Amino acid sequence: MVNGEGAFPSLALALLGLVRDGARHGYAMYREWNEPNGLGAVWRIKQSRWYALLARLEASGYLTSTVQPQGGRPPRKVFRLTPAGRDAYLQWVRSPVEHGRQFRLEFLAKLHFARQEGPGVVADLIDRQRAVCRGWLEEQQAHMAEASPEQPFLYLVHRYRAGQVAAMLDWLDACAGMPDRYAASV
Repeated sequence: MVNGEGAFPSLALALLGLVRDGARHGYAMYREWNEPNGLGAVWRIKQSRWYALLARLEASGYLTSTVQPQGGRPPRKVFRLTPAGRDAYLQWVRSPVEHGRQFRLEFLAKLHFARQEGPGVVADLIDRQRAVCRGWLEEQQAHMAEASPEQPFLYLVHRYRAGQVAAMLDWLDACAGMPDRYAASV
């Protein structure tokens, strides 16, 4: 299940992007995540949680694994994406985030992996996220207009949130204006 009760956390779905092009063992995926140009700069994860998420994805049928012998070293598990895993990953990577608090981590992860799917997917994701953000901004502006003089703190909270969403929109507008060569390497 991708959304709703019992849903996988976005971090787990992001892990699927690391095996979208082929089989990988868990530690190689973890190292790639933490490379200087990887998502570890945005989204930190402990190695123990990493393996727990891989196990959960496998138990749910999104990944399958085989054990690979390594001579004198312990064998390692090599993970592959299943058709259900590919579907869940593609649904996740192409969908805008639903809440502003998810933007900093989840949207950047989606953008990172959308680049693998091509410039059209990047452009579509940015456009869809801009539409969602415009809705958030309108909502916060409506709350600001409705705040009574007896609720100055509530007004300030909604003004702060509106400022955050406006900054997200400015950044998304800048991303949308980038040439394809940058969108493919964002």
